[in-house]
Amino acid sequence: MKKYDVITIGGSAAGIVAATTGKCCYPNKSFLMIRKEKDALVPCGIPYVFGFLGTTQKNIIPLDPILNAGIDFLQDEVTKIDRQNKLVITKSGQEFQYEKLIIATGSKPYVPDIKGKNLENVFVVPKNKEYLDKMLEKLNNLNKIIVIGAGFIGIEVSEQLTYSGKNVTIIEILPHILGKAFDSDIAKIAQDELEKLGVKILTNTKVVEIVGNEKVKGVALEKGEILEADAVIFATGYVPNTDLAKEAGLGLNKYNAIRVDSYMRTDDLDIFAVGDCAQKVDFITRRSVPVMLASTATAEALIAGMNLYKLSTVRSFLGTIAIFSTKIGNKVFASAGLTEEEAGKNGFDIKVGYFEGIDKHPGSLPNANKQIVKLIVSKESDTVIGGEVVGGDSAGELINLIGMVIQNNVTITELFISQIGTHPLLTSAPTAYPVIKAAQNVFLSK
Repeated sequence: MKKYDVITIGGSAAGIVAATTGKCCYPNKSFLMIRKEKDALVPCGIPYVFGFLGTTQKNIIPLDPILNAGIDFLQDEVTKIDRQNKLVITKSGQEFQYEKLIIATGSKPYVPDIKGKNLENVFVVPKNKEYLDKMLEKLNNLNKIIVIGAGFIGIEVSEQLTYSGKNVTIIEILPHILGKAFDSDIAKIAQDELEKLGVKILTNTKVVEIVGNEKVKGVALEKGEILEADAVIFATGYVPNTDLAKEAGLGLNKYNAIRVDSYMRTDDLDIFAVGDCAQKVDFITRRSVPVMLASTATAEALIAGMNLYKLSTVRSFLGTIAIFSTKIGNKVFASAGLTEEEAGKNGFDIKVGYFEGIDKHPGSLPNANKQIVKLIVSKESDTVIGGEVVGGDSAGELINLIGMVIQNNVTITELFISQIGTHPLLTSAPTAYPVIKAAQNVFLSK
């Protein structure tokens, strides 16, 4: 039996950042990472193996940062955590003792209980290289693809398959696509972009059965219609991979995520949990939410790594803001915090600021894009609690600015009078900077 000071179970984004941060903060401690897979995939890059990348081989997280940091790596599967003796036991029969343990076991695809879900050519989108390699090989010879679910994975996979020449239809049970991240007015723009690319979209539509004998032949809809399909891809979300934690007696929340405090500690103060397997508390509402984002996971991992052996109140995780972004065609869609619809459901009295501008000045410059900014503001506190952006590539960074505004409780007045740097080729004009103009519209509505 070998002893390590810190053992990390799992080695995707959260596990890697937790281990490397911990090693930086506590260089004299010994670290081991145990991961089931030989290669970990860049989580957010997975949809692009179906189009732009064409192969999983171009979407692998390098192991060098782990090894170069002085962290030992073992490809094996942890099958048991013995908390009493502070041991982890692997599938190959090895036992390792730990002082501190980090659980970063991620998530797995959720598939609703629908008849026919196990037919040949029915797929999910896991973070598993071997599965995706086989899936890509099969899809090469299939044309009519139905994607069930219009969240980020569903729309990104659909877009990429369309670029690959496939006939793609998305089926979504909610009234509009990207329903968890955007209000209907912004989601409508995203849907228009997808449809321009040739993706067919059916919203307010429920699949009740996957039809076929051994292989899938189509999907049956609640309204009685049957759509033909050569393949079906479930993009119906993910659930925390927490069986190991549950068997070890660690507490789980209603989403089966591991309960953690603001330092990412579990019920057992020597065991931390980060990433998709750990519970998320919304920054604004303080409610548990099923958000799973690599950016959130790495923020949690930084906190866990820093707080392994000593706590700092400045290094606590105060909740997820849920900052999303995606690109459809040439347009970027991004959101942070609460949508207008979610804010209303949670009982907030809100004001909304909206502005449409151009992301360069003058707008006649090459590659200029229309930029839309929508801000959701709490009337009582005058702070920004949500934002949505549509535009060119700069929208991906603009939403990060809005995320910082939310995280630091910036008031709409402070945002309205904030100082910015601008350049004709890089930003909107200082006279019509969309974030500030949206803030101005809220300010003037007082």
